[in-house]
Amino acid sequence: MATGTWRGTVGVVKPTYGSGSLVEFIRLLPEGVGCIPMYAGIKEHSERGYLGALENYNAKVAELAEIGVDLMHPEGGPPFMVRGHKAEQEIVGGWEAKYKIPIFTSGMSQAQALRALGIKKFVGCTYFRDKKLNDIFTRYFEDAGFEVLGMEGMDTSPDEADKVSAETIYQHLKQSYAKHPAAQGIYLLGSGAWQVKDIVGVENDLDIPVVHPVAARVWYVQKLLRVRNPIKGASRLLENIP
Repeated sequence: MATGTWRGTVGVVKPTYGSGSLVEFIRLLPEGVGCIPMYAGIKEHSERGYLGALENYNAKVAELAEIGVDLMHPEGGPPFMVRGHKAEQEIVGGWEAKYKIPIFTSGMSQAQALRALGIKKFVGCTYFRDKKLNDIFTRYFEDAGFEVLGMEGMDTSPDEADKVSAETIYQHLKQSYAKHPAAQGIYLLGSGAWQVKDIVGVENDLDIPVVHPVAARVWYVQKLLRVRNPIKGASRLLENIP
């Protein structure tokens, strides 16, 4: 009997219990690609809270490996970025060696998406007002080989992100780019405030690519599963599948 996951199954570990980005991710996955979600249950959006989440990620990755998936995606940029680029690579490398399954974090898929789009220097936009965290995110991408012209945080936090209007997001992205016009693209950290559809107008108006976390993970899942399913009107990354 045919199943709905004939192209493969990805296991994801969501950092929180918010469902918006998971719904969008599943909606954008190609037909025949299945998803099994787990949750790390992060409650404190701080450096301490993110550092303390690793034990939960370890447990959920082990559970997904026991279930049996074709690849795994422990989501959430901050929980791994606060440890630094090198430490993240070591954690993921250890998981892959133990479970023999391809594994990638949000930061890893986003860095790959930036490279695929030819972006070497960018301006980042976040919904963190915490400057210390934004500086940590900057350092992560600099250690990954990028030139970060700015990491512009909105005056909000992950707990408030779902209340931000599409108009506010649009203005924040345009204003951030106006401060750093040498940027070859815009990078968005976090998927709780903005949907993929929110970035299409910015890409068209500024004529530069915008890397959205959900679009980046959908693109990278396709890449790892050797699937090519372009999606019209869902960002340059998913339209072109570079």
